[in-house]
Amino acid sequence: MAARFERLERGPTAAAGFQAAAVRCGLKSSGDDLAIILADQPCTAAGVFTTNQFKASCVQYSAGIVNGGRARAILANSGIANAANGAAGMADTQEMACAAAEVFQIDPGDILVASTGVIGRRLPLPSMKEQMPHLQPNLASGFEADQKMARAIMTTDTVEKMASVRCRSDGWQAPFHIGGTAKGSGMIAPKMATMLAFITTDASLPAAIAQKCLREAADHTFNCVTVDGDTSTNDMVLLLSSRRVQWVEGREQEAIADFQAALNAVCEELARKIAADGEGATKMIEVIVRGASDEPSARRIARSICESPLVKTAFYGNDPNWGRILMAAGKAGIPLNPDLVTLLIGGIMVFQNGAAALFDPDQVSARMRQPVVPVVIDMGSGGSEARFWTCDMSVEYVHINADYHT
Repeated sequence: MAARFERLERGPTAAAGFQAAAVRCGLKSSGDDLAIILADQPCTAAGVFTTNQFKASCVQYSAGIVNGGRARAILANSGIANAANGAAGMADTQEMACAAAEVFQIDPGDILVASTGVIGRRLPLPSMKEQMPHLQPNLASGFEADQKMARAIMTTDTVEKMASVRCRSDGWQAPFHIGGTAKGSGMIAPKMATMLAFITTDASLPAAIAQKCLREAADHTFNCVTVDGDTSTNDMVLLLSSRRVQWVEGREQEAIADFQAALNAVCEELARKIAADGEGATKMIEVIVRGASDEPSARRIARSICESPLVKTAFYGNDPNWGRILMAAGKAGIPLNPDLVTLLIGGIMVFQNGAAALFDPDQVSARMRQPVVPVVIDMGSGGSEARFWTCDMSVEYVHINADYHT
């Protein structure tokens, strides 16, 4: 029997064995800016990290812990990225972990660290160390704890992002849970990772399998989100397993497949929320490329469309300028036959058989005003497809990024 998913209104404490807390240290102008997800015992750990060559110290530090396959906590701050700070930045990351380890009486080597915010600024460690003890009495499970944690890691985000499922599977001895939270609004591009995302589960997995499942999920969800084509210095996706629920002996492959499906569902929901909350966005655009010769070609075309400023501004203006979409598809460098290509915007055919289709521009424009606008382009040259998510580009995007540092 196929796995059955039940979506929950929760975040990372949806999985058994996890609590979360957040406090304010003054790293950003308002709100909590330091948070922790803490397990009641050591967990299996997995992670995927940015490919940007200017990796922040927290990325390097946490990647080293993930290589060991074990962790117990994720400590995250917002407001300051602690990137491009050289040896001092790494020392600050290590001191941040050691301070938390002292508060929670755990090994600093079991604490994954994540930072997000302005590049090139040092962490105000005295303030952070002063406030860190207040995390412990605030540890809790439940929606409010998840929400506080999700809000504490926000920067230019306008809403917190959470997702979780309960999964019943014949491959597992009991229902298991996967919960997560993410932040991301700008400096988002598909080069793994593309933001911060913290995911927990009570399904018991060996580290190698957890790593494989997370990479597979990220590749088809977080790596299919692009807001502006810029990959951050601090991006990471982390997974912790409290190992409470065991798979049925002899049904490992079924159990792993069902876990993968559940993890994909959580990651996709978080990825879609990131795209919908792009800086200054008024709508999410879902680009589906079909009929490509292979999946890499489909992904390349989809990304080219999603990252075109001309496409994104046309969607902001609700302008059914389908030529911009074809332009962006054509510049991806993938051979195509224009006579075989079809294009639909909001479910309405606008291009077919090498020429414009008959359509009502006002009707298409109305469809483009919806919160989610599907764009389907069929290349007519194969059986592969890819799905990417992005958002429109508004005047507000320029204002946000013009004033971000100052």
